[in-house]
Amino acid sequence: MKRVVVFGIFDGVHEGHRSLFAQARKHGDELIVIVGRDSASKKWKGKKPKHSEEMRQDLVSKEKQVDHAVLGDEQQSAYLVLEELNPDVICLGYDQNALERDLRTWISQKGKDITLLRLQPFKPETHHNSSARIRF
Repeated sequence: MKRVVVFGIFDGVHEGHRSLFAQARKHGDELIVIVGRDSASKKWKGKKPKHSEEMRQDLVSKEKQVDHAVLGDEQQSAYLVLEELNPDVICLGYDQNALERDLRTWISQKGKDITLLRLQPFKPETHHNSSARIRF
């Protein structure tokens, strides 16, 4: 069974997130979403999310394309959750450049055989980032 993982803060699930889940789902049999901790949001986005990490995990877990939603690591760049999940593929959003660099370093250091894929943006002609979209 091919296991696919995506990362994100997911502070309210919107159509862009659903597109990410659907695209990622095509690359494997099981989709696991790693929901970033509040501290990760502060690091990657510069602000704390509106919703708690537990609420965000619950919202993501209810999406039909998602098999499991788990909280990410407390310690940034440790990727203990990846050690535990042992994914075959990690799918990245179009704007996750810093995460891609960090993951490539980790994969190389650990000698892991994990494929990194960049997914297509959702309606790039009208939506440029998640903060521009309506969340629900």
